[in-house]
Amino acid sequence: MDFGITFKGFVEPKRARNLVRQAEAAGFSHCWFYDSHILWRECYPAIAMCMEHTNKMIFGPCVTNPNSRDWSIAASLFASLALQSEGRFVVGLGRGDSAMRVMGKKPAKLARVAEFTEKVKAMVRGDEVVYGESPEPVKLPWAVGYELPVYIGAYGPKALKTAGEVGDGVILQIADPSLVKWFAEQALSAGEAAGRDMSNYQIIASAPAYMGDMKKCRDATRWFPAMVGNHVADIVEKYGAHSGLVPESLTQYIEQRKGYDYSKHGQSDNPYLDFITDEIIDSFSVLGEPDAHIAKIKELEAVGTTQFNIYLDSGEEEHIIADYADKIIPAFR
Repeated sequence: MDFGITFKGFVEPKRARNLVRQAEAAGFSHCWFYDSHILWRECYPAIAMCMEHTNKMIFGPCVTNPNSRDWSIAASLFASLALQSEGRFVVGLGRGDSAMRVMGKKPAKLARVAEFTEKVKAMVRGDEVVYGESPEPVKLPWAVGYELPVYIGAYGPKALKTAGEVGDGVILQIADPSLVKWFAEQALSAGEAAGRDMSNYQIIASAPAYMGDMKKCRDATRWFPAMVGNHVADIVEKYGAHSGLVPESLTQYIEQRKGYDYSKHGQSDNPYLDFITDEIIDSFSVLGEPDAHIAKIKELEAVGTTQFNIYLDSGEEEHIIADYADKIIPAFR
């Protein structure tokens, strides 16, 4: 089991440098940054900065999307970061939720997500590529053949199918073992049906982790199921609440959802949190005393999770990293 951390763009730069040094020493292998350029500062300068203060840690956006940048710019950016970090760069990719919707734009279609994955990976590798926005072939003459891993964020059946068919892994914003199993099996089955070797396919469960008294844990992480809920609402709108294509346990909790404020995306002061129950908070995150964390992460590991990625958005970030270094990560080594 690998362990990762995720930052939002409002972490003060000096503190971010200290946190990644602490996390690398603690045994965390990955560091991710939200890529939502209106809500938070641009993540790639922060990634480049943090790369210079670590030696082994792997970095990437969690997640970017096909619509924020011209694809040649994205490919050049990704290849540059991979080159200067000696291969310590990966990409998490989605349709573009908050990054697009906060501007009143729609997320990308899944066909565009798939095409972006294939075209950008080819450009980073150094291949000549033609894509929709560029009528002339594009080739990065300085590219050095880096094989860029792209992990696709998904919830719905079609997105999971896309993640399995073209992605190197799937990013799941949830830490409920039964739901992770349900999601992962769909992505793996789609990849196998497409004739792909899925033996090294990555299943990344991303969620907050918080230690101590459960009331305090729940208060600190209540924002997270609301963030998940805006994705689930999209799925319900597309497939229906009782279609059988989405587990009832995932759809029932949003029945009382009244809306979502994208300007407060992923923040504890989002006004639309009243529908979140304690049971949902406990299910979606990793909370409580150290033994409870170990037990739940072992459950995640048993259903195929290859990385548990902690969203460090709930306060006490240094303490969480220290606790994982002392009490959690050693149980998986």
